[in-house]
Amino acid sequence: MNGLLKRSLESGEILEMIYLSDKNQLSQRKIKVVDISSNTFRAYCFSRRQPRIFKISNVLSIGPVRRRKMNQGA
Repeated sequence: MNGLLKRSLESGEILEMIYLSDKNQLSQRKIKVVDISSNTFRAYCFSRRQPRIFKISNVLSIGPVRRRKMNQGA
């Protein structure tokens, strides 16, 4: 996961993650990584429209945003 976060930080790639808060609430977010430390990372959260700090240990799933293909049939 750290490699994916570092790659996102360097490239500016937007990631999608499923996160479990300390209050046991699940959320799905689109983020852009701003900084990484040993246990946490800072990212701009497009859901909240503001920078947030996330615990790496609370990330359940993370990956690049998948782009949906449009149907081109008649």
